[in-house]
Amino acid sequence: MTEGKGTQSNQYFPPKRKKHLTVDDYVQGVLNGDRAVIAQTITLVESNLTTHMETAQKVLKQLMPYTGKSIRIGFTGVPGAGKSTLIESFGLMLCEQDYRVAVLAVDPTSSVSKGSILGDKTRMEQLSRHQHAYVRPSPSSGTLGGVTRKSRETLLVCEAAGYDVIIVETVGVGQSEITVRSMVDFFLVIMLTGAGDELQGIKKGVMELADAIYINKADGVNKQAALNAKVEYNRLLHFLQPATEGWETKAYTVSAVTGEGVPHIWEVIKQYKDVTSKTGVFGKRRKQQMIDWVHSMIENQLKTRFYGNLIMKQRISEMEKLIVSGQASPTFAVQHLFSIYDQNR
Repeated sequence: MTEGKGTQSNQYFPPKRKKHLTVDDYVQGVLNGDRAVIAQTITLVESNLTTHMETAQKVLKQLMPYTGKSIRIGFTGVPGAGKSTLIESFGLMLCEQDYRVAVLAVDPTSSVSKGSILGDKTRMEQLSRHQHAYVRPSPSSGTLGGVTRKSRETLLVCEAAGYDVIIVETVGVGQSEITVRSMVDFFLVIMLTGAGDELQGIKKGVMELADAIYINKADGVNKQAALNAKVEYNRLLHFLQPATEGWETKAYTVSAVTGEGVPHIWEVIKQYKDVTSKTGVFGKRRKQQMIDWVHSMIENQLKTRFYGNLIMKQRISEMEKLIVSGQASPTFAVQHLFSIYDQNR
């Protein structure tokens, strides 16, 4: 049957295949601020495939000279403290001042569902749509080693893309705070009103990491309680070792809903950078963080190779049975396993 004029052709045209990006494509796309390429580059960085990791390192090597110019801010806090709402309010304020803001969520992936705990793009709708902002959850696959490598490298990609302020959010589940502290310049802890209860609910160790504490939801009937909490926190902070040399950590109040106190966060951070830059602490911390990063990756590589060795998997299982049955001590087991590993490297 002859096809008439104006009728639709039945010929099949396959969809265009997605262009395979080269290392130069990734690099130029990031440097040009191409959001699609930035997203693809971060996906590449987050991949655990060997070929992807090799390509990612080539890309990062070329991007490194363009990194290091942002201010890196860590946000953490107790569940329900309103971190995402405050980050969105803070981020939008900076965007309106023509800063470019990237938000990275250090997300300890759920050990049950293997899915992300954080859903930041859905919780920061306005910010994620802003042309000067980029919001990216960074699942860690359940390992803090994953957090360290992937989130640090994602941070570098965003810096190379020209983002002035990098915000790293953690869900606030303990060890991840220490990891984020090791990645950022300024570490901010968000708390709720009701200081007496909150002081019982947060670890002293987390407060010792803070460069500032903000009591959120300081509005309406909660305002007085927030002011009382500020007094209690400042009293406690007076007895703690400062997180940063030459800087005094203080507690403040803020309302992400009304916006009161949000501009003050930026003023404190700018003051912090000014003070620590003059004393040399700012640069010293950055250098130490890079060194710590190297050692952290060495530890993770060793762990991966040890447990990924097929012979070791079998031997570990055998030694576990001996330990449980009382035929070997844990110390002997470890020494024996490493002797086997050394022989089979």
